[in-house]
Parts: sequence; C-alpha cells; structure tokens
Amino acid sequence: MSKIAWEKWESVGVITMNDGENRHNPDFVREILSAFDDIEKDPGISAVVLSSSDPKNWSLGIDLQWISGAMAANDLPGIRTFMYGLNRIFTRILMYPMPVIASINGHAFGDGTIIACACDFRFMKADRGFFCFPEVDINIPFLPGMLAIIKKAVPYYKLEELVFTGKKTGAAELAAHHVIVKACPDAETLFQESLSFAQTFNKKRPVFGEMKKRLHAAIIETMEKEDPAYIEPLQLML
Repeated sequence: MSKIAWEKWESVGVITMNDGENRHNPDFVREILSAFDDIEKDPGISAVVLSSSDPKNWSLGIDLQWISGAMAANDLPGIRTFMYGLNRIFTRILMYPMPVIASINGHAFGDGTIIACACDFRFMKADRGFFCFPEVDINIPFLPGMLAIIKKAVPYYKLEELVFTGKKTGAAELAAHHVIVKACPDAETLFQESLSFAQTFNKKRPVFGEMKKRLHAAIIETMEKEDPAYIEPLQLML
C-alpha cells in the first residue's frame, strides 16, 4: 500500500495518509506532493480533504528512525533535501488554488501539527487524539517558517501556551479557541463534516489561488529567506 492515496468524492479530492503514524521522510514528501499535483489536474475538483486511515494517528511528524539513520550515515545533503522538501509541502498547501481541509482523526504531533496548521481549515475528532508541539521537550526549535505557519492558525495567546509548554490539547479546547472549525464526536462524523464542508466550496481556482498567494506571502518569504540559515548548517537541534 502506498503511503499516500487519494480518491475523488464528487467535487472533493480526499487524500488519505496510509502509513500508520504517517511520519515524514523522503517517500512521504514525494507521495503527498504527487497527490496534490494529480488532484490539481482534475478540473472537476474544487476542494481537498487531508485525512488518515489510522484510527489512532493523523500524523506524528518527522520519521525519527529515518533521520537518525541519515545522520549516522553522514548523509547531510539528503537531510537538507528532506528539510527543503517539508517546506515544499507547506508551500504547496499554502499556495494551493483551492481550500485544503485537515480532517484530524487522531494524534497530530510536531511536524504533523504544522501541516495541519498550513491547511486552510481544520476539523478534529473529539473522542481521541491530541494536537501537540513537543519540540520544546525534545530540544528541537522551530524553523522560522514553521513558526510563521503556526501563527496563521493559532491565536497568539494560545500559540505561546502550546509552543512553550508542549501541552497535549484536545479537540474541544482547540474549537473553543478557533484553532479548528469543529470538534466532532467520532471518526465517521468527522469525515462527513469535513467532506460536507469541503463540498460547500465552488470557487474559481485563479482567484482563490491569488487570494492565498497574497495572504500567505510573508510566510513564504520567511521560509525562503530565513530557513536556509538553519537548514544549510543543519542547526536543527540543541
């Protein structure tokens, strides 16, 4: 089974992450970008839902086993390429010419949470799953571009709490602070709510894409101008 698969539900492209914890490595980068490319080729699709087939996890972020192996092998060019690949995912979602809705049916941790923040809207299952930035506890400071992405999705007062404490936060609390659109009682309701919301969109791609381009220009500039200062020397951990 592919790590990433997608199918068309009427006017919605549903991308499903199919790799359990859905950790990010070069294969994940390649496959999710390919899915977004394929969906954009279909003119009958006007929105995207990003979900997971795992009942426990939406995405737990970077594949630590892969990156540890790459470090042990001194594959520094490979690690740099991967880090820029993550930024390509963020940029693709931020600039995508149609709405991207995160349907968070399980745990979203670290870089997985940042992908959720890059999406335009977020729905989350309330009965199981946490939204968490554990970086402060594992000595990995955010890249400037990652912080810029989080700021667009999380109110600043809540952002400080989540980033500085590493707190695990549930759907009801996130809904109360408008980080997500809605906390849904179970996985089936979550998918139906996410899909129904996605089906309300029928915007023209050129104007929708241009709106996102202008709205997110500062985030893209941060990734392009500030992130290389940390990626090139691989100053990714303390």
